[in-house]
Amino acid sequence: MGQEIAETLFSQDDFACFGRHLVDETGRARQAFADGQFADDGRVAGFELEAWLIDRNFFPVGCNQAFLARLNDPLVVPELSRFNIELNGTPQALHGHALSRLEDELAATWGRCQRTAHEEEATVIAIGTLPTLREADLTLASMSPLKRYAALNRQVLEARGGRPLTLDIDGAERLRTSHEDVMLEAATTSFQVHLQVPAREAARYLNASMVLSAPLVALAANSPFLFQRTLWHETRIPLFEQAVDCGDAGHPEHRRVTFGSGYVADPTQCFAENLARYPVLLPLQSDAPPHHYAHLRLHNGTIWRWNRMLIGFDAEGAPHLRIEQRVMPAGPSIVDMIANAAFYYGVVRRLASQPVPPEATLPFAAARENFYRAARDGLNAPVEWQDGRHGTIGDLLERELLPLAAAGLAELDIAREDIERYLDVIAVRLRTRSNGAAWQLGHHARHRDFFRLTADYLEHQRSGMAVHEWPA
Repeated sequence: MGQEIAETLFSQDDFACFGRHLVDETGRARQAFADGQFADDGRVAGFELEAWLIDRNFFPVGCNQAFLARLNDPLVVPELSRFNIELNGTPQALHGHALSRLEDELAATWGRCQRTAHEEEATVIAIGTLPTLREADLTLASMSPLKRYAALNRQVLEARGGRPLTLDIDGAERLRTSHEDVMLEAATTSFQVHLQVPAREAARYLNASMVLSAPLVALAANSPFLFQRTLWHETRIPLFEQAVDCGDAGHPEHRRVTFGSGYVADPTQCFAENLARYPVLLPLQSDAPPHHYAHLRLHNGTIWRWNRMLIGFDAEGAPHLRIEQRVMPAGPSIVDMIANAAFYYGVVRRLASQPVPPEATLPFAAARENFYRAARDGLNAPVEWQDGRHGTIGDLLERELLPLAAAGLAELDIAREDIERYLDVIAVRLRTRSNGAAWQLGHHARHRDFFRLTADYLEHQRSGMAVHEWPA
């Protein structure tokens, strides 16, 4: 979905032709995996950070076109709304000082974004959902002027038979509303972490990522408010799932945004499921040869599993498999986000290499239930863990998963100073039960002012301090 397109209207012939290519490429991908044609070496880390452009009154400001033209940085690209942008990291081989290199690059890119936004009389903020966001901000007038977004909106609404999208989130308060377009999606911004792995290990890593989704979303939660309502600790989860609902709400595992339908034995199983269960939204033809998987990759880009398997290519054109871990929100600080990534890389390494796979001792239904409980209740969520154990997710993170993160990062040969720097951040956050959502909820309970909350959050984010160091 990152590529621009030439057309926004499609015929039945377009869908039929695309479907034939999709069938062919899906079969080719499955056979290529069986034949060992995907890269089977190396582990590579990367990220995407979605962020907000806001004005001096802390409201979203739709200036991303002028901002991007002035910035002129290939690492920073538009998002669905005119008030969102996406920052990308250069992939890093996952060893040595990879994590600090990711942090240094993100900090440098963020600094350039701050300076450029100020020239547009705006600023940038990384936060899952913006506390000052109004429903009136989410209209087609705020959509970035790219054909791919107009086409996506049209196709989602056609799939729904023209019915409005309904949002119904039951948290500390209840929010019910409806929208005539997909712009609700623009209210969600994330920190998406990528991990390229050897193809022979990809299924284990994908399953481990699903098992780990609940601890990750609780650890990183930073989206407790929407339209001035107190909802879930990570409201971004139900919001995104309902914002691109193509009319399949009766089968949550078949939604375009979904936790998925089960663990996998073969990483290309996801692509076969895409073909079987998800109608094509954007039937754009490509002249690329079939082994580039252009149609498969585009179709996969319109299905937003919280843990998504991707096909990519190295500099020599060899295909590889990588996991896109999508559960973590943007913010609160750069060091917090890289610490979250470090935690993920370390724990997923240990879980994926255990003699007994974690998916063998935690049913998929329990992993999925854990995920939604963690998104709703954060670090206090009760969860089921391997072998039928129960407890709060905060205790699980602190007592069991944090040591696994340290062991996994050591196995990846991450520099000791990087391990200590980032896992120390996680350790203190867990000891104090701190994350972005907890800070925001505490601030709002004391001050009852979303504008003051946003102003203080922005000031603390600019300080560079991890969220557990933020004053109330």
